[in-house]
Amino acid sequence: MANYLPFEEPILQIEEEIKKAKEIEENSGVDTSKMVKDLEKKLKDTTKDIFEKLTPWQRVQLSRHPDRPYTLEYINTMTANTFVELHGDRGVKDDKAMIGGFGQLDGQTIMFVGQQKGINTKMRQYRNFGMPNPEGYRKALRLFRLAEKFNKPIVTLIDTPGAFPGLEAEERGQGEAIARNIYEMMTLKVPVICIILGEGASGGALGIGVGDKVMMMENSWYSVISPENCSTILWRSWDYKEKAAEALKLTSTDMKELKLVDEVIKEPVGGAHRHHEEAIMNVKKAILKTLEKLSPMDPDDRCQKRVEKFCKMGVFNSK
Repeated sequence: MANYLPFEEPILQIEEEIKKAKEIEENSGVDTSKMVKDLEKKLKDTTKDIFEKLTPWQRVQLSRHPDRPYTLEYINTMTANTFVELHGDRGVKDDKAMIGGFGQLDGQTIMFVGQQKGINTKMRQYRNFGMPNPEGYRKALRLFRLAEKFNKPIVTLIDTPGAFPGLEAEERGQGEAIARNIYEMMTLKVPVICIILGEGASGGALGIGVGDKVMMMENSWYSVISPENCSTILWRSWDYKEKAAEALKLTSTDMKELKLVDEVIKEPVGGAHRHHEEAIMNVKKAILKTLEKLSPMDPDDRCQKRVEKFCKMGVFNSK
């Protein structure tokens, strides 16, 4: 059964009306085709109207929707199940929150790396809710270097509420692992594409988020802090999370306007959680289109442009 967010209630009501109308025709033989057609048009118009007027907080809710496709689904669908997962950081263990490996995208071998949240309660615990430990980021770096060794492009798929904040993670060097990745990703000689699929929170996202092109799904968010935590810090309560979401300018539209991301990947009307296949194909098209532009570039020029791109971010006032 599909899950509906509070602002999607009008959609649910119309869908239930359509279902009842079809049941009436099946049970009594009464022709309800015109009624169904009118309701389907109403459903389409209502869905379009709702999704054209989403608030920042509603987009945050969509980015966390339990029916939304996660990283492994994107990879397996795009690569037609040619993905071969690689494990371990060669130091501590294999972090299940960070996945990576080679896959074929229309005949082209690509290194995919990303966070995986898990599709049910048991799997979310297994994947640590998509929050990597230091060994996850070190595994990612190992795979980046492996891709560079074999001259294969890299695609990172970001969907995390943040790096794991536990004491044991800090003891094993969480901050250093993320900082090392940011530094090393700047110098990779192969094309690097970063795509935020859902949540892009703090250093947890940035640890695999440095690339030649950074893109966001339409209903994703990217920020140094979540709206709830921002609200807690500023107002000592979660009650102002909607206000915080607006102030943080964390939506894909805001990020594009601020030139912190390069492109917004459109989602089907109704969101990626309702139309998995179409959303995934939109991501695939964006990857292939971007690789066509990046691959012919000289590796040193590409690295230099990558560095310049991130150095231009932000506002500086020196006296």
